[in-house]
Amino acid sequence: MPRRARILLCLTALLALSVAEKLLYEHWVRATELPTVLSETSTEVRDRNGNLLRVYTVENGRWRLHVSPDQVDPIYIDMLIAYEDKRFYRHTGVDPVAMLRASGQALFNGQVISGGSTLTMQVARLLENSGTGHWTGKLRQMRVAWALERHYSKDQILRLYLTHAPFGGNLEGVRAATLAWFGKEPHRLTMAEAALLVALPQSPAARRPDQSPDTARLARNRVLERMTQYAVLTPSAAQAAQSERLPQTRRPFPALAPHMADAARRNQPTQTRHHLTLDSSLQRSLETLAKSALRDLPKTASIAMVVSNHQTGEVLASVGSADYSGAGHRSGYVDMAQAVRSPGSTLKPFIYAMAFDRGLAHPQTLIDDRPLSFGVYTPQNFDGQYRGVLPVADALRLSLNIPVVALLDQIGPAHLMDLMRRNGVQAQLPGDQAGLAIGLGGVGVTLTDLVQLYAMLANQGRSRQLIWQAADTSREGAQILSRSAAWQVSDILSGLAPPPGAPHNRLAYKTGTSYGHRDVWAIGFDGMHVAGVWIGRPDGTPLPGAFGGDLAAPILFEAFQRLKPELDPLPPPPPETLLLSTAELPAPLRRFTGRNAPFEKSPNAPKLIFPPNGARLTLDAGMLPVKLRDGEPPFVWMANGIPVLGGQHRREASLPALSAGYSEISVIDAKGRAARVTVRLD
Repeated sequence: MPRRARILLCLTALLALSVAEKLLYEHWVRATELPTVLSETSTEVRDRNGNLLRVYTVENGRWRLHVSPDQVDPIYIDMLIAYEDKRFYRHTGVDPVAMLRASGQALFNGQVISGGSTLTMQVARLLENSGTGHWTGKLRQMRVAWALERHYSKDQILRLYLTHAPFGGNLEGVRAATLAWFGKEPHRLTMAEAALLVALPQSPAARRPDQSPDTARLARNRVLERMTQYAVLTPSAAQAAQSERLPQTRRPFPALAPHMADAARRNQPTQTRHHLTLDSSLQRSLETLAKSALRDLPKTASIAMVVSNHQTGEVLASVGSADYSGAGHRSGYVDMAQAVRSPGSTLKPFIYAMAFDRGLAHPQTLIDDRPLSFGVYTPQNFDGQYRGVLPVADALRLSLNIPVVALLDQIGPAHLMDLMRRNGVQAQLPGDQAGLAIGLGGVGVTLTDLVQLYAMLANQGRSRQLIWQAADTSREGAQILSRSAAWQVSDILSGLAPPPGAPHNRLAYKTGTSYGHRDVWAIGFDGMHVAGVWIGRPDGTPLPGAFGGDLAAPILFEAFQRLKPELDPLPPPPPETLLLSTAELPAPLRRFTGRNAPFEKSPNAPKLIFPPNGARLTLDAGMLPVKLRDGEPPFVWMANGIPVLGGQHRREASLPALSAGYSEISVIDAKGRAARVTVRLD
C-alpha cells in the first residue's frame, strides 16, 4: 500500500476514533441524571414597603432565601467570579486550565493547593450534597457540571450558587448570609463585606466571624489582596477594606407580626412570598410597647393592639400578644386580636348613633339616669350611682348604663346586631336571641371587629372593610349610620378627657370594661386612623381591679403618638347636622320619653293623608308633597328624625332634600302630637 494511502487511512481512523469518542462523551453527558434544582426556599412575609416582617426556615431548620444575580451587589459577583472561576462565562462546566493548574500544584507541593472546581462544579456538589475529596466524587461533579451547562444559562447556574452556597451554621445562600451577618439585603455591600462572603463558603465552619474572627479576617483579607492582582480593586481600596471591622455576632432574622405572618402562610400555604399592608416600623414599635405595657401586670395577662387607616381600610399594625413564644405563661401564641371577647361598654356609641338617626334623641336631649327595670332585667351603672336628669352627650361621656339600655329598649337589640352584621362583624350571642344586655357587653366580638366598627363611625357612618393582605382591595360599603349621627357621636367622644399625662389632642375614644374585669378596652380614632387596645387573660379569668380607662386608654394614646407626631383633625359637622341647645330642640326631642310618647293618638291629633304608609313614590326634583288634617299649627315636618321644615301653618307642604330609599316622614303639631309614615322613594 502506498505511503500516502497509509497516511490517509491512519488519519481516517483517528478521525473516526475522535468522532466515536465525541459521541460516547455526548451520550455520557446527555444520560446524566441531574439533581433537583428547584429546592425549597424560605417563605417570606413582607410589609407594605417591601421590608421583611418574618422569614421561615426550610427543611432541617436552614435559612435559604430566594435570590437572583440582579439582587446582589455587582462588586460581590465580580469578586466571586475573579476568585473562584475566572473563566466562568467561557467554559462549558469544567475549566481544563484550572484543572491542569490544580493538578500541577498538587504534584509540585505534595498536597492540594487549589481544587480547580468551577462554580458550576460547586453547584453540582451543593445540589447533591456530595464531598470533594475522592476522585469519583470529583468525576461526578464534572459530569453534572457539563450536564447543567447544557440545560441552564450561566445566570441560572450563578443563581443556584447564590441560593445554595454555605455561609456558616444553618445559613445557605447570599441573602441569608447578608441578613444574618450584616442585617441587610445583598444589593448594597461594602468591599470588605463582599470579600468575606467570597471567603466564607470555602470553609464556612472554620471562618465564621462570630466564632473564629482571626481566621475569618485572614480569609477575607486574602480575597482582598487577590482582587488587586486581578485588577478588580485598587491597592488603596483593598487596604482600606482590610481595616473594616468584622461582624461580631449573628443577627436574628426578622420575626415581626408573627400571628399575621402565620395567618398569611396558613391561607396560602404554597405561596413563598406574602405581602401585607402592615408597616414594619410601626409594628416593631407597637410590639415593644406591648411588652412594656405588661411589665407591672400579672404573668398570665396578655395584650392586643390593632391600628388601621379608616379611609383605606388597610391594617397598619396588628399585635396579637406581647410575646409570641408564650414565655411567662402569657399564652403568647394565641392571637388575642382575633379572640372573641365581651366588648364591655364599647358598643354604647353605636346605640346612641342609632337613637340620633331614628329621631329618638339628640346629643342635647335630656335623659333620666335613675333606677329602671325592663321586665326581669334591671341594669345598674358600673359605680352603682345615679345622676338624675342629664344631657345624652354627658350620659355617653360618663358611659352610664341605664340611659343607653333605655335607648336600646326603644331601638330593639336586633337592630344593634343588624348594624354589626351590615358592617361585616359576625358577633356571637351566648343565647339564641339578642337581649338588652348586648348593649353592655353581653355579646362576643374581637378586637379587630371593634376596630372595623369604629372605622365605620370615623368614616362618617359608611362601612369600611379592614384588609391586611396587600393583594386585597378594601371595599367601602353601605351607609350604616347617617353622616350627622356619626359626627355627633364622634364629637361627643372627642370631648372625653384624656388619661393623665396624655396629650390633649381631641382623640375621639371610648373605653370599656367587661363584666368581672375580664376584658379592658380602649378604641379611638382621628381624621385618618383608628386603633384599638385590649388587655386581659387569654383563658377568660378576671383581672381584678382592671379598668379600660386606667390600663388600656394610656396605651391607646401612646400608640397614636408612635403612629404620628400630630393627630389628623376630625371632619367638620355635615350641613344637615342639627346644632341646637336643649331649649331650641323640637318639643319631642327636649326630653327622652320613649318612641311612642309623641305618637299617642288623640281625637284632634294630626293625621297624615298623603303619602300613605308603605307607599312607593317618585321624587319630583328631590321634593316630596305631603298633606295632613287635624292638629294645631304651627307644624314641624321631619324626615328620618331630622327637622326639614318648621313653622308651617298650612296643612300642605313639599319636603326638600330627600334622597332615594326608605324614609320615615313625621309631623309634629304645636302640642307635641305627631303622626308618621314610612315610604320608599325612587
